[in-house]
Amino acid sequence: MTAAIPTTEPTSFTAGDTVAWVKTLGDYPASAGWTLAYAFINSAAKFTITASASGDDYSVTVPAATSAAYASGTYTWVATVTKASERYTVGTGSAVVRPNLAAASTYDTRSAARKALDAADLALATYGAKAYLQSYEIAGRSQRFQDPGAFMAWRDKLKAEVRREENAAAIAAGRRPRNQVLARFNTR
Repeated sequence: MTAAIPTTEPTSFTAGDTVAWVKTLGDYPASAGWTLAYAFINSAAKFTITASASGDDYSVTVPAATSAAYASGTYTWVATVTKASERYTVGTGSAVVRPNLAAASTYDTRSAARKALDAADLALATYGAKAYLQSYEIAGRSQRFQDPGAFMAWRDKLKAEVRREENAAAIAAGRRPRNQVLARFNTR
């Protein structure tokens, strides 16, 4: 049994999968010579997709081999139609390209906050009280501290952010968050 082809742009898909949808644009039918194209872009990558005419509609299909080359991340997309010298924007949105874990040899599932906290903890273990003198670059952002207090405040901020992430994951999995306080009262 074949899955039904969606009639809206995907909000997420996995790199290395075939991605398909059908788009209907009543004011710009493909049969009248209009061409539909999508541009997906983020701070690190860009790719384009051109739809095929299917009667008045547009058929969009990205083969698995093509999507395998897409870098994972969140992309902003814009859809435009063109005909001769005319061009109109007909849609915008965002989509998440998930990594193809089946093709990966390794994958770091830690969030940016967890990676930064782990680096800060490693610096403390390695340099002790002089950890604040080190400069750090994580996910393209660099950080340098003037005093131990600023370093420890940054580390505390990271710990709070990691705790929020862990609590959100626990709630999503149906578990109690770690910051939940349970109380029992005696009523005699």
